[in-house]
Amino acid sequence: MNIPIFELERVQSIYENTVKYNLTESGFHPFTLKELLSETQLETIQNMVLGYGQTNGLIPTRQAIAALYPNCNEDNVMVCNGTSEANFIACHTLLEKGDEVVMMVPNYMQIWGIVQEMGCTPKAFHLLESDNWQPDLAELKKQVTNKTKMIVICNPNNPTGYTLSKEEMQEIINIADSVGAWIYSDEVYRGAELDGVEIDSFVGLYDRVLVNGGLSKAYALPGLRVGWLTGPKQLIDDAWSYHDYTSITAGILSNKITEWVLQPEMRKRILTRNRNMLNQNLKYTLEWVQSHGDLFHFIPPKAGGMAFMRYHLEMNSTELSDWLRINKSVFILAGDCYGMDNYFRLGIGAEKDYLLAGYKLVDEGLQTLKEMIVA
Repeated sequence: MNIPIFELERVQSIYENTVKYNLTESGFHPFTLKELLSETQLETIQNMVLGYGQTNGLIPTRQAIAALYPNCNEDNVMVCNGTSEANFIACHTLLEKGDEVVMMVPNYMQIWGIVQEMGCTPKAFHLLESDNWQPDLAELKKQVTNKTKMIVICNPNNPTGYTLSKEEMQEIINIADSVGAWIYSDEVYRGAELDGVEIDSFVGLYDRVLVNGGLSKAYALPGLRVGWLTGPKQLIDDAWSYHDYTSITAGILSNKITEWVLQPEMRKRILTRNRNMLNQNLKYTLEWVQSHGDLFHFIPPKAGGMAFMRYHLEMNSTELSDWLRINKSVFILAGDCYGMDNYFRLGIGAEKDYLLAGYKLVDEGLQTLKEMIVA
């Protein structure tokens, strides 16, 4: 097998349903259809013919997505089965064997594995915890060469919740333009900003931009399995050719619900609910971190549904995650999944009572572990 195991997804798939409290979810508590849709919309869904639909996405769906970006129409959009498929298709559309890819790290590491499988060379530039997770753009400039085909951004970032400033975005564009590289921007957390001010997309700021978006994270609708690619028409047409060889099409019900979800009033309602949940849960998380004194070092996120923190305990992050899972039935995501030992990621988009009950079990486990280590 030429492709490495995607450890983050594999670990979550194996263990997230085996515990009483799963604190590894990276989005928000999902909606039900009854919460989300009107009676008229529910009736429409019940009476829909379950055909294929247009394979690159229904036209009204693509129009609703295009409206999220400047100067775009349905021809600039392709609907995928989740953002993971969008990542796979984007890499196979843009890259050829021997290309270099420079990727923001830490990050959702799926693209790193795809790049390796394709015979390309992945290189990292880092967000710096010592600088409140700001990007090391001097390192990015150093890593970029004439072989660099793509610079991979995650904005807002998974797992730190950092959002790029306009000045940082422009400098990334300048660096990409200096070698003619594409910018591939994962913007699946756009809309989940804590302050309610939606950040700019890279779309419209640079000619060679391809953006990934979807409903799984900021919209709390992972079960619809809807993601999308937005970019220049010719590139989207090329991507459609790869889509024909993967899943062919996203489900027609998911297409229709996406069209409704992205209408301005419903979109605002969904994002407001999720931002309120995030702000409330971040407050509880900060109190929880402070209750542990110097055990954790935590820079609060600016967006997204996660808390990524360093811990001061003489124990490997995978060992810590495994111990808490086995002994306390609570699951946290080890920093090893990001190549960063002594860190862990918590999902803070859960319902309040669930989150606090999970924290209580982590508390109990940490107290036992500290006593074991001292002994």
